[in-house]
Amino acid sequence: MPNPRRTTLADVAQAAGTTVPTVSKVLSGRSDVSAGTRGRVMRIVAELGYRGRSGRDAAPRGESSFVDLVLSGIEGTWANRALSGVEQAAEAAGLDVVVSVARPPDDAWLTRLLARRPRGAVLALVDTSAEQLATLAAARVPIVLLDPVRQPPSSVASVGAANWAGGRAAAEHLLALGHRRFAILAGQRTHLYSQARIDGFRSAVTQAGLDLPDDRVVHTDWRRDRATEQALDLLRGGTTPTAVFACSDAIALGAYDAAAALGLRIPEDVSVVGFDDLPEARWLSPALTTVHQPIAEMGGAALRMLLRISGDVPREAPREELATRLVVRGSTAAATG
Repeated sequence: MPNPRRTTLADVAQAAGTTVPTVSKVLSGRSDVSAGTRGRVMRIVAELGYRGRSGRDAAPRGESSFVDLVLSGIEGTWANRALSGVEQAAEAAGLDVVVSVARPPDDAWLTRLLARRPRGAVLALVDTSAEQLATLAAARVPIVLLDPVRQPPSSVASVGAANWAGGRAAAEHLLALGHRRFAILAGQRTHLYSQARIDGFRSAVTQAGLDLPDDRVVHTDWRRDRATEQALDLLRGGTTPTAVFACSDAIALGAYDAAAALGLRIPEDVSVVGFDDLPEARWLSPALTTVHQPIAEMGGAALRMLLRISGDVPREAPREELATRLVVRGSTAAATG
């Protein structure tokens, strides 16, 4: 039986109601294409599964002297650590790093990246759409997702952390201290790493024969001020938790703020565990017990993976998960209530 015909640029152009040169412009990051046409072409590329092979629409491979690092934001020390890891690995490979920020729902970062034609790109905490991933594949720009926001397709490489194990380690530590009433301050509900941390924590609590009611798990948008509002609701009232697991150190800062506003002492009245082990965790008083995420190492691993696959993208993209570990400091103590 003959192999099915490969989708061509002409097929994409016909389905998108435009021309081959226009499709080529979209895939090469040209700015002289309307937003509507660009979005339509990207949607058709994803629907038809078009993959570029050669020609003007294909990004040169192995020629660029730089890679892209696309971040969801540059505020805070998480981004700095990720950049540090990527930059050190790139320097060792004799490459430069171009940094850009993805601000949803704008595709401007993608257009600029395609126009630069890098060796490849590391996308850190970027919530990529199916259309964006398909466009990068069609333009033959290899990518690695660093700490992917959603479960990536099997064709997309990724590097992450052992989030489930980290969440479980946090729960096991609190259980060993005698805590029996818990609450979780989680990140956004749809984020893969947030859910994995919740699931890991819940698994240890359930195995200990205890209950973690759904109303004791609240979701924030990872911001300190929003976490403070949610923590105030959790820590008010009658049966308050004796321990709070925050799914990031930034969220843990919100728990500290809420405890101070309510006159609660950490750890005497409530223990707090964070996740990330950013420098801020050591600056708090008391210093924060947290799950160490090897962010710089993850960045370096993502860059090295990118270089491995840039020569020949495998059918089944590689996955790598780096270990997390609990760092015990002053914000946790034995339960008293």
